[in-house]
Amino acid sequence: MIETHLAKLRARDTISAEEERVIRDSLGEVRSLPAHNTCIRAGERLHASTLLLEGVMCRYKDLPGGDRQITELHVAGDFLDLHSFSLKQLDHNVMTLTPCRVVLVPHAKLKDITEQQPHLARVYWFITALDAAIHREWELSLGRRNAIQRIAHLICELRVRLGLIGEADDTGFALPLTQADLSDCTGLTPVHVNRTLRDLRERGLMDFRSKRVTITDLAGLKAVADFDDSYLYLRREDR
Repeated sequence: MIETHLAKLRARDTISAEEERVIRDSLGEVRSLPAHNTCIRAGERLHASTLLLEGVMCRYKDLPGGDRQITELHVAGDFLDLHSFSLKQLDHNVMTLTPCRVVLVPHAKLKDITEQQPHLARVYWFITALDAAIHREWELSLGRRNAIQRIAHLICELRVRLGLIGEADDTGFALPLTQADLSDCTGLTPVHVNRTLRDLRERGLMDFRSKRVTITDLAGLKAVADFDDSYLYLRREDR
């Protein structure tokens, strides 16, 4: 059930058989959620963190006028709100973008891990730090990258993150999102997103249709995005 999560951990550190057993024993209720369902709301008191098993979810914040900003996408194997273990509530919402399956990990179990499994506690500390690194890169995109760089960078990032769980390669990946979703990720209007995707297609770099990204020139796409994957901390380290 959590093979994608274990694959992501083992891509960056050594997880022993005993630690895997501890992780599996910490799992609680499994839930199936429909698309476009806000499953965690800002300010809600939380007693468990949520691990995504299948589908695509996001964190987002809304302005009073209704404008939405997605601050991070989550794919299978990601903890959506591991930071809620220490914060106890979030300052943002968490929503499904596709039909999803999740499993809850009670905070009491996470507390046991921090007290009894020091290496595993450091691994999960790393995961929260990695989330922060991804947020900083998205902030850079929103503040300084132009439209074509924003879209290209997001596609390059998702290729890497999905590749860790065997759901992407250099030729592309499934992306069951709408152009409106990409608009909320990149701070662009849907019309601008459509125009930018057409530009990327006409440059022979990538295409996005029928809920699939097809990458036709990965090196060129990376060059346009000025993509450097160092913020994803892909090197395997002993923590």
